[in-house]
Amino acid sequence: MTSMASLDVASASVHRRVVDIIAMHTLYDTAHLQPDSHLEGELGIDSVVLESILAEVKEQFGIRADLAGGQATIRDLVRAVEQILGDSNDLREPAGAGTAARQFRGGEDVPEDVLEDVLAAAIAHTHYPRHQLDPDADLEGDLGIDSVVLAAIAADAARALALPHGAHAPVAARTLRDLAAQLTAARPAGAVLPSVARPRSSEPGLAMAEEDVRVLSDLRRAETSAADRARVEPSARATPARREWDPRSMKDFVEQRDPDLFAKARAFAAYRRRREQENLYWYGMPLQSRCENRAVIRDEQTGRTREYLMFASNNYLGLANHPRVIDAICDATRVYGATNTGCRLIGGTNVLHKELERRLAAFKQRPACIVFPGGYSANLGTIAALAKSYDTVAVDKLNHMSIVDGGKLSGAARRIYQHNDMADLERILERAQDRDTGTLIVTDGVFSMHGDICDLPEIVRLAKGYGARVLVDDAHATGVLGARGTGTAEHFGLKGQVDLELGTMSKTLAGMGGFVVGDEDVIEYLRYYADSYVFAATIPAGVAAGLIAAIDVIESEPERINTLWSNIRLLRGRLQEAGLDLENTDSAILPIVIGDERTTMEMGRAVRARGLFCQTVVFPGVPLGQGRLRVSVTSEHTVDDLDQAAQIFIDAAQEVGVLAGHRGQRRPSTGEVRGLSA
Repeated sequence: MTSMASLDVASASVHRRVVDIIAMHTLYDTAHLQPDSHLEGELGIDSVVLESILAEVKEQFGIRADLAGGQATIRDLVRAVEQILGDSNDLREPAGAGTAARQFRGGEDVPEDVLEDVLAAAIAHTHYPRHQLDPDADLEGDLGIDSVVLAAIAADAARALALPHGAHAPVAARTLRDLAAQLTAARPAGAVLPSVARPRSSEPGLAMAEEDVRVLSDLRRAETSAADRARVEPSARATPARREWDPRSMKDFVEQRDPDLFAKARAFAAYRRRREQENLYWYGMPLQSRCENRAVIRDEQTGRTREYLMFASNNYLGLANHPRVIDAICDATRVYGATNTGCRLIGGTNVLHKELERRLAAFKQRPACIVFPGGYSANLGTIAALAKSYDTVAVDKLNHMSIVDGGKLSGAARRIYQHNDMADLERILERAQDRDTGTLIVTDGVFSMHGDICDLPEIVRLAKGYGARVLVDDAHATGVLGARGTGTAEHFGLKGQVDLELGTMSKTLAGMGGFVVGDEDVIEYLRYYADSYVFAATIPAGVAAGLIAAIDVIESEPERINTLWSNIRLLRGRLQEAGLDLENTDSAILPIVIGDERTTMEMGRAVRARGLFCQTVVFPGVPLGQGRLRVSVTSEHTVDDLDQAAQIFIDAAQEVGVLAGHRGQRRPSTGEVRGLSA
């Protein structure tokens, strides 16, 4: 017979795990989830989210009985679970949880309270249930925890353990147990680590102390190499004169806690204004002309307007300025009006939307297509609709942020494989087989900050061997790869062998929106279950008409793709010959890799001063230490444009020391890239 003591322990375990499940599905901090919190009135849990929570509870506790039936609070739900388990004389840890839980309590070299606080911080930042957080699992490959999330976990755990400023360990852990061991070693000699409550950001009056801000800042700096942080003397040709450098990056303003939510915004504002005064932040400058091979841009900081060579546009085939595209937009807008004022399922579908989906499916040579309001929302909606908390999403380390966010939104187990490392992907697929649930492999076709191409043939082979499905994001491949410009699958001769192909229409196709093509049954499922489609307004009919015209031009003027590739090869060859690092690009994206943030921004300034506009990419577009200029080539560029551009990049690189006496670290060894361009 079950003793009262064991019953109390089991009851506490039930409560803890129910709270973890609710946190995973709502993204609340567990400290916010009190026993008497009303599920709907206080926590905003609607019937749809509640169904997911109940399904997860039933699975984890092995419950077959119906849980639905009037649970108003967390306490009610816990009691319902206890009642069912008690009736079956089986009040216990949920299936699969015991081993992980015991591991977290049994580390030989790590105190229990340290490991528990690391676990609590990991739950808060990943929203995994406790039983899925094996302390010895690889952070990236098994748990999908990248360096940004790890820094936040480490900062929270250090704060929970009341470690003094400067006593924490650098974020170099491969597992949660490693992190706990580093935090244990970081305590001052003779100190006893207190068993303190995990941070509760929802409690009134809890502010992030100035010391806590320094902890996160130090964690960020610990990821950057000594060469990246070192002070260097200014180049003799560098202009304007180099000021004392503020070593912070945008990362330092992410986790700043304060009762005033806007405190972080004010802190960042001072930092941003200084960057702007140094003419290093040029983001969001407005065009005053069409965006062609050249464009007129107004510098709002200096009040100066001038024409630039434009190498920051994703208008790869020049269709944004094609007369047929512009005329189609104008004509359809006059006929159908400015917008549709509704979502696709309720009053928002126009005949042109149907025609656009038909044309995109035919262009991609797939049975069916669904059009989303944007490429970002296409990834969010598709991944979250197909993968659930019991499934696995395997993603390339360098995938676009919309894929990362889609995986988080789905609640699925996220697994990160090293960039284009098929052995690492196979390891993940092998482990996922033990879960007896579905696996979705998601990859960029062309990686937006690197310009290289995924190893699609091997991804498809592995997916077939392990029963996984494949989603390829062709945002920067549509109109660029393949003889017809249909993307990565055509490039590799794999048409029809990739389950889902996703694309954006704001790049080559010269409009707005995103789309997914695949089998009709899957596409129709997305039409009813992808929230970013169901509950969002659709693209205007005029935009749809322009997109249809853009497809017409691609199909009738294939020489545009040939011109694009001629331009890519010309500029790429000139830059590589000069000694600039372009990584392994094989697309219209040419990354000029520089390294540390300061030199990257100074080279961007030197390039702009010479009359060329391209993207200067630092954190969060890329990790600290992987700064780069991102150069986009289009079919509209002339040979003279490309010659001028090559010389500008070479001259600017020499000015700031990237060539002939480079003064920063060009290639870091770790860190993931998250593309900015959706």
